Amino acid sequence: MTKERLEEKIKHNAERGAAVIRWAVFAVITGAVIGPVGAFFCSAMDLVTELRTERPVLLFCLPFGAVVISYMYNVLRKNDGGATGTNLVLSAIQSQDEIPLRMAPLIFVSTIFSHFAGASVGREGAALQMGGSIGNALGHVFKLDYQDKNTIIMCGMSAAFSAVFGTPITAAVFSMEVVSVGIMHYTALMPCVISSFVARAIARSLGFDDLTYMLPAVPTFGVKNALIVAAFALVCGIASMIFCIAMSRTESLAEKRIPNIYVRAFLGGTMVLILTLIVGNQTYNGTGIVLIREALTGGEIMMAAFIPKAIFTILSIAAGYRGGEIVPSFCIGCSLGVCFSRLLGMPAEWSVILAAIGMGAFFCGVTNSPITSLLLSLELFGMEGAPYYFLAVAISYTISGYYGLYKTQKIMFSKYKSNYINRNTK
Repeated sequence: MTKERLEEKIKHNAERGAAVIRWAVFAVITGAVIGPVGAFFCSAMDLVTELRTERPVLLFCLPFGAVVISYMYNVLRKNDGGATGTNLVLSAIQSQDEIPLRMAPLIFVSTIFSHFAGASVGREGAALQMGGSIGNALGHVFKLDYQDKNTIIMCGMSAAFSAVFGTPITAAVFSMEVVSVGIMHYTALMPCVISSFVARAIARSLGFDDLTYMLPAVPTFGVKNALIVAAFALVCGIASMIFCIAMSRTESLAEKRIPNIYVRAFLGGTMVLILTLIVGNQTYNGTGIVLIREALTGGEIMMAAFIPKAIFTILSIAAGYRGGEIVPSFCIGCSLGVCFSRLLGMPAEWSVILAAIGMGAFFCGVTNSPITSLLLSLELFGMEGAPYYFLAVAISYTISGYYGLYKTQKIMFSKYKSNYINRNTK
């Protein structure tokens, strides 16, 4: 080896080592900044949910809460244009779009207020948007270029998702997978993993335990059971596609028929309130985490609980409430599993197993993220049901087509042929 070659190799490896150290430091800082924010957000969410549960009269804020949130976004984001919410975060990773730092407090406050009023929304939208916004701001502090800015945004998303949901492995992969279906941003793997674990460690130290569920003994994986799960996964894939279509069409129809955002918000919130009063309780308000727990512990829930939960969520999002759709999607998937098992007259333990499988399969259908969905199932429910989770996720991913919750998400490769298509989800 010549002297020039040796010097070039030493220089190259030194640059690689410096990049690894640099990104490890950036990831630790990102997780350390976002971890407490996520913990504080969870505390605020628990507080307002408890308050609303104890004082049902607060549900009468539903028509007015949507108006207030719409006004906040109209005033504070009127000059941004283009994509908004989680779609803006995904768009920023794909392009040179900026994520305003004000998005973090805006989505924080609006999500808390959404749950205070009783809207059927989740918390992942807030996590992804807060994480992306703070990550983008840290990118400016660290003076990162365009490519590195994308990585720090994904670090922020992973950290916030991990702190809020208590699933650090899932969080680390989701931010890399959800942006472009078919292409994983492996450059961000190490930073996302580090920031995710750091944020989760901080949240855990502040009293927020990891999220896990104890399932009954999982039946042996054989032909008969595999066929049952495959049939259920087919249902989940079709249902996720219908949910995404209904969500998109309802929002588009509402904007077309009721162009005034404040009238649209008031009417949408009023419809959610009326449905709540008809139901007579708050089962379908909020994230739906209580319904999820009931489904995963063999509790009694309405056989077709996924239908009202989907309707509540679609109307809440169309009205302008903020927070996201993923946790309600978990709820819908779990409820589908309970319904499917009852229709087939299966034993009680299968109701819980299919609820767990349905959570991952439906999540995969609406986000087009099969690896994340598998990791989510394993992290929440353990390795014993791995063959069922993998089978269900694979089928749901294929059946769900090119529909998704995020319209700026890119489908890079076809689900049916090995060809490059580079198209947005429908």
